[in-house]
Amino acid sequence: QVQLVESGGGLVQPGGSLRLSCTLSGIIFGSYTMGWYRQAPGKERELVAEAPSSGSAVYADSVKGRFSISRESTKNIANLQMSSLKPEDTAVYYCNARDTSWNAWNSWGQGTQVTVSP
Repeated sequence: QVQLVESGGGLVQPGGSLRLSCTLSGIIFGSYTMGWYRQAPGKERELVAEAPSSGSAVYADSVKGRFSISRESTKNIANLQMSSLKPEDTAVYYCNARDTSWNAWNSWGQGTQVTVSP
């Protein structure tokens, strides 16, 4: 069973930076994508960024140039570096990992709150 544990998040002023980390545990075979989603109050969950095992990362238009996702493959860790944060970035951020070899599993973290406010 795949489990994801997130860390980071918190309260930051507009223009500030935060770093989220997600650690995956479990026995993994094949390739998998790790990514970050977010959900603001009253809105649907949306993709922020995701990084496949190979290939380029994908970003939401709203965060391009401000956020950067990276993976430490040997440690099954995905980091999201967030810079130039805006109040509209306020949301619960969820780590996601999904099997891309056989589509056998799709796992979510518990979520971490990011609040951008003066």
